[in-house]
Amino acid sequence: MRFKAIETAYNRPVINVPGPGEKVADYYGSYTFNDDVMKTLLTPEAYLKVSNAIKSGSRIDREIADEVAAAMKAWATSKGATHYTHWFQPLTGGTAEKHDAFFDVTPSGKAIEKFKGSALVQQEPDASSFPSGGLRATFEARGYTGWDPSSPAFLMDNGAGGKTLCIPSVFISYTGEALDYKTPILRALHVLDKAATAVMYYFDRNVEKVTATLGPEQEYFLVDKALYYARPDLVMAGRTVFGHSPAKGQQLEDHYFGSIPPRVNAFMVDFEYEAWKLGIPVRTRHNEVAPGQFECAPTFEELNLAIDHNALLMDLMNKVAERHNYKVLFHEKPFAGINGSGKHNNWSMMTDTGVNLLAPSTKPKETLRFLTFLMNVVKAVHDHADLLRASIASAGNEYRLGANEAPPAIVSIFLGDELIRLLETLENRGEVQLEKGDNVFYKLGITRTPPLMRDNTDRNRTSPFAFTGNKFEYRAVGGSANSASPMIILNTIVANQLQEFKKDLEGRLEFGEKKELAIVDILKEYYRQSKSILFQGNGYSDNWVQEAAKRGLTNIASTPLALGKYIEPASIQVLEKMGVLSAREVHARYEIELENYIKKVQIESRVIGDLALNHVVSTAVKYQHQLAQTAKSLVELELIEEAQPLKELIKEISRRVFIIKQAVEAMTEARKKANNLEDIPKRAELYGSEVKDYFEKIRYEVDKLELLIDDEDWPLVKYREMLFVK
Repeated sequence: MRFKAIETAYNRPVINVPGPGEKVADYYGSYTFNDDVMKTLLTPEAYLKVSNAIKSGSRIDREIADEVAAAMKAWATSKGATHYTHWFQPLTGGTAEKHDAFFDVTPSGKAIEKFKGSALVQQEPDASSFPSGGLRATFEARGYTGWDPSSPAFLMDNGAGGKTLCIPSVFISYTGEALDYKTPILRALHVLDKAATAVMYYFDRNVEKVTATLGPEQEYFLVDKALYYARPDLVMAGRTVFGHSPAKGQQLEDHYFGSIPPRVNAFMVDFEYEAWKLGIPVRTRHNEVAPGQFECAPTFEELNLAIDHNALLMDLMNKVAERHNYKVLFHEKPFAGINGSGKHNNWSMMTDTGVNLLAPSTKPKETLRFLTFLMNVVKAVHDHADLLRASIASAGNEYRLGANEAPPAIVSIFLGDELIRLLETLENRGEVQLEKGDNVFYKLGITRTPPLMRDNTDRNRTSPFAFTGNKFEYRAVGGSANSASPMIILNTIVANQLQEFKKDLEGRLEFGEKKELAIVDILKEYYRQSKSILFQGNGYSDNWVQEAAKRGLTNIASTPLALGKYIEPASIQVLEKMGVLSAREVHARYEIELENYIKKVQIESRVIGDLALNHVVSTAVKYQHQLAQTAKSLVELELIEEAQPLKELIKEISRRVFIIKQAVEAMTEARKKANNLEDIPKRAELYGSEVKDYFEKIRYEVDKLELLIDDEDWPLVKYREMLFVK
C-alpha cells in the first residue's frame, strides 16, 4: 500500500486551473448577498432597517424579514441555488449546516417555491448531538439557529450537486444558552464597542462606534491524498504518531518563502478564486518554514465577519484540495521535528471616524489616546493572562506551544524598544513623547534602490502576544482553532478594563484634576502594575522560562490545567459582569473542552496501539525471522564472525519490540483506569499525564525500528515521502 501510494503521488499531474478571464474586482463577492445586492433588491425602507441592524444592532421586524427572504431567494435561485441552510459554528470546532429545499408541497401535491422570513430568521436543528456541556440532557433535542444579519449570506457551490444559500447564524439551546462561538463573540463585540466608545468621549466626541478588527493568518500543510490515506494516524488523529525525521528537514530553511511548487500553486490559485467569489479577502500566499507547509493571510475585516470567513476558508480549502488530490492538515503539530501550524490573530480597534486606536502618532493628543488604549490592553492581558491562556488550550496546541517554532505557554507581551522607552519616560517623568527620530530611512549605500522606511517597532516572532506597529498579533492560537475562542476572551477583558479606566478617570475628574494629567497618572500606575508581563527578548529561550517564574508569570503547559482557568472565580466574574457568558455557560464550555481533549488523546492512544502492534511489531517480527534465517545459514557455513552483526541486530529488534509491547499494554491499562473515573477533570488529567506519557516512549522505539528494518518492508509512508511531494 505504501509503495502504491508513493507511485500515485509522485506521478500526479498539475491540474490546469484556467484563469477567470476578468479582474478580481469584477467577481469579488459575487457569491455573497452583500450591501450592493441588498441595495438593488430591497426597498429603501427594508434596506435602511437591515443596515441599521448591522451597524447598531436594532431589531428587524418580521415584515422586513419576509422581504429580505424573498430577495435572498430570488438572488440565490438566479445563481443556481436549490437549497438554503442556517450556517453555524457549534462547539465541535467545525461548522454545521442542515439543507432545506426552496419549495413546499401543497395539499394537491403541487410543488411551489417557498422561503419566508420565518425560515430566514429561525431554524430548528437537532441539538441533542451537539456538545452542550450538560446544559441539555441528551433526550432534549430542541435547539434554535438565528440569522446574524451582520455577516452576509453566501452561496456554497456543492459541485455537481448545485449551490446552497448559507445564512450565518447563532445557535442557542431551547432554554436560551449559547451553544456556539458566534453568540458570545457578538456579545463581546457589543460590550467592547460600548466601553471603547465611552473612553473615546474624552478624546473625540464625534466617535459613535468602535469596531474590533481581525486578520487571522492561516498556516497549513498539504499532503498528497494517496499518502494521506496510507497513514491511518493522519486519517484518524490528524497527525503522525510515528515517523523518523528525514536527513533533510527544515534546517536549511530553503523552503521558507521559496518558489511555490506548480501543483501547490494550482491549488492556491483555485482556492483563492473560490474565496474571492465568497468575499473572503485572501491576499497573501507563501511557503512556510517546514517542508510541505504553507500560509495564506487576509486583509483585516470586522472581527465577527473575519471569524466567519476563517471558518469558511478552512472548509473551502478542504473542498478545493480534493480537486487537486491533496489533503489539508490544520493540526497544530502533524509532524515531529519540524514546525507546527498556528493561526496568528492580528487584532485592533477602529472608530467609525476611520481611526485605528492602536496606531501611534507624533501629535501629543493622539499619542495620549494611543497610549490609553495600548496600556488598557496591556493591563487587561496582565490581569487575565491565565484566562487568555485557557482560550487557546487544546490537545493539538499542547504539542506546539513551547516547541522551537511556537511561543511558550507563558503569556507575555512584546511592545518593542521604542514603546518601552516611551513608557519608562512616562513612568519616571510623566512625559508623553513619541518621535520617529532620524533613523526613519535605512541608508543602504545603494543609490539605485528607493529609500526603505523602518517601522517604529521590530517584530518578535517568539512572543505569544506581540505589538506589531498598529495592532496586536496573538501568535499562540492553534492552526485548527476557531478564532472566536481567544477573541471572545480578548475583547471581553479589554472591554472590562476600559470600563475600569473610565471609572478611574471619572473619579479623578470629580476632584477637579485636569483631564490630561489625570490620564497620564492613571497610565503610569497601570504600567507599574503590568510591566512584569512585558518581555522584549527571545521567548524560546530557557532563560525566559526562569525569568518568567521570578516575575510570577504562570507557565501552564498542561491543557487540562490551562482549561481549569476558565472556571476560576475571577474568570467567571469578568465574563458574567460583561454579559458575555453566564456561569452555567462557562462551566459547560469548560466541560466540553475537557471532553474534547480526552477524546482526542484517547483516539491518538488507540491509533498508537493499533499501528504499533498491527503494523510495526508484526513487520519487525517478520524481518527478524528473515535475519534469523540468514544468520543461521551463515553459522551453518561456519561464518560465525560474519553472523554476529545479524545476531546483534536481532537482539536489538527483540528488545525494542519487547519495550513497545509492554508500553502499549501499560498505556491501555492507564486508559482503562482513566475511563473508570466519573470526575471529568481528573479523567482529563490522567489522560494528559499517565496515558500521554507513553506516547513518546512508544514513538522512540518505533522510530528506531524504522531505521533498522528494510525500507522495502516498512509499512508506513515515511516523512521523506510525505513532506517533499511537490
